[in-house]
Amino acid sequence: MTTDPGLRPTKIRRVRPEDAARMRALRLEMLADAPLAFLETVAQAAALSHAEYAARVAYTSLGPNRAQFIADPGGRLVGHAGGTVAPNEPELTVIYAVYVTPARRGSGLLGELIDEVAAWSRACGRPELMLEVVVGNDRAYRAYQRLGFTDTGVRVPHPTVPALTELQMRRPA
Repeated sequence: MTTDPGLRPTKIRRVRPEDAARMRALRLEMLADAPLAFLETVAQAAALSHAEYAARVAYTSLGPNRAQFIADPGGRLVGHAGGTVAPNEPELTVIYAVYVTPARRGSGLLGELIDEVAAWSRACGRPELMLEVVVGNDRAYRAYQRLGFTDTGVRVPHPTVPALTELQMRRPA
């Protein structure tokens, strides 16, 4: 649990179905703040109904194949990281949709979110983590390096913006 002077204590935990409305608000914030980092637009996400968000959250709230973890100080959520099994590498968890709200960046929440994904990954029998970062996003690249990720040298096209490239980083879970 993170406690910053002047900020409320923040619990890192797996999402629950009752988090759907707050997850929707955080998702819209994520997409507005970092539109190149995620696979949908603000408009696409805003068009989803509450029932669709509730289904997303329910799907990732249980089980070994996909999970979402949130930073919850009570009230508005301030961070998120997801993990999913890699279809071609059964011992690998792919980390996705990592986000910390601007006011909480540098507070340690990023590491705590990644640690929760890593613990879940290990519990599911997957000892390795992988994530992708847009080439040129030096702040994220350095933050992940500090958390033990190393650049694999693999470069892949950005899934939605053909002019961009992503780099893959890995570390033990």
